[in-house]
Amino acid sequence: MQPATLHHRAALTAAVFTALFLVLLALVATHWGPLGSTDRDIVVALHRSAVEHHGWTKANRVLTDWVWDPWTMRALLAVAVGWLLWRREWLLALWVAVTTAAGTALQQAIKAGVDRARPQWPDPVDSAHYAAFPSGHALTTTVTFGLLLWLLTLHGAPAKWLRLMAVVAAVSVLGVGFTRLYLGVHWPSDVLAGWLLGAALVYAAIASYGCVRSRTSERRASPEGKVRS
Repeated sequence: MQPATLHHRAALTAAVFTALFLVLLALVATHWGPLGSTDRDIVVALHRSAVEHHGWTKANRVLTDWVWDPWTMRALLAVAVGWLLWRREWLLALWVAVTTAAGTALQQAIKAGVDRARPQWPDPVDSAHYAAFPSGHALTTTVTFGLLLWLLTLHGAPAKWLRLMAVVAAVSVLGVGFTRLYLGVHWPSDVLAGWLLGAALVYAAIASYGCVRSRTSERRASPEGKVRS
């Protein structure tokens, strides 16, 4: 498949994820009844389990507060950016850093705009700050592992490493979503929104980076570019 085709497919995928997120955002903002009922049914059932099973609840808190915490995820990407800078891949390092920052800024802006209340419990097992929609944990984990998989692919990582990273990514993205629901600090639609928006950001980064690299290569290959260089 030609690079230009890959960029176009990434752009289309980003548009699809963005559209799905916007639909979900509209349903949440308009307080669509069926969505609200489904959200409540799921979190109530999980909260009962969390209250009864203290050991399992503690394990979920460790996973969500340390292993899959947004700051842990950002630290992983900071290491990746440092590695790219060490290799003098300035543009790629910038793309990863900007995508990471954009994810944080975007989710905070949407949280403030929607201002959705988190689930409230008489016997909470955990607490969280800021508004509920979208889940910052779900978004940041999706962005982090999406970008790491992309970087491994760009640098020709062996298939077995890509498969291993894909498994770790799937477990982490799904796992962090479960912890946020099990601990009763998010609605299911918050987590889904984080996944959708995170995936849209990753594919938008892939598409835009590929577009810039293609144009740069075309300019260098053109007669004018050869003369200038």
